[in-house]
Amino acid sequence: MKTALQANTVLKTYQNAGQTINAVDHVSIEVKAGEFVALVGPSGSGKTTLLALLAGLLKPSAGQVLIDNSLLWQMNDAQRTRFRGDKIGFIFQASNLVPFLSAQENVELMLKLKGRLDRSGKARASDLLNRLGLGDRLNNLPSQMSGGQQQRVAIARALIHEPAVVLADEPTASLDTERAYQVVQTLQSLIHEQKRAGIMVTHDLRMCRYVDRVIRMRDGKVAQIIESKADLLQLSNTDH
Repeated sequence: MKTALQANTVLKTYQNAGQTINAVDHVSIEVKAGEFVALVGPSGSGKTTLLALLAGLLKPSAGQVLIDNSLLWQMNDAQRTRFRGDKIGFIFQASNLVPFLSAQENVELMLKLKGRLDRSGKARASDLLNRLGLGDRLNNLPSQMSGGQQQRVAIARALIHEPAVVLADEPTASLDTERAYQVVQTLQSLIHEQKRAGIMVTHDLRMCRYVDRVIRMRDGKVAQIIESKADLLQLSNTDH
């Protein structure tokens, strides 16, 4: 499998009361196409900051971020914005759906904004929503759907433009346990099937049963990498 995302000794520093704080401290990771990775760690460990750096939303103080072999920070602002729109799908804690658009229209909006909404795009949006178990909700507004259904629409929206990388920031934070499992299991299936590189920030260790690898962060650094299925299952059964 090819490497879709790579961070090379990425550093992000902040100044606080005359002190230099390393929010992300020389982190190097890579994620291959078709691999689903969880970033875990306590609040303040740097995982959300790292996700923002990987998404090209924050500029690193040092180091490099490559997506699809392209260096994010050798681009100008316009190039990077366009590149993110083509190569990155982002799933937020809240679904952030447009309230007056149907499920189908919310997903199609990503293509419409890029001038790429044609008959095949409409069919792909419909197929993706069907794949996510929302075939009977295509014409429903967000207010007519449950939280789990809305988050599945958000997953479809993040995948519709066929990005190389899918980044999810606490996608189950507002869901009950059953819906959280459904959402992450669906995300896992689509990442594997479509050969995207997926990274999910989560506090909920129960979700680690669905990922291929866990990167545990502490004090801005990678503290541990867990890869074996047995260890991932054990971690997902940990009380927290």
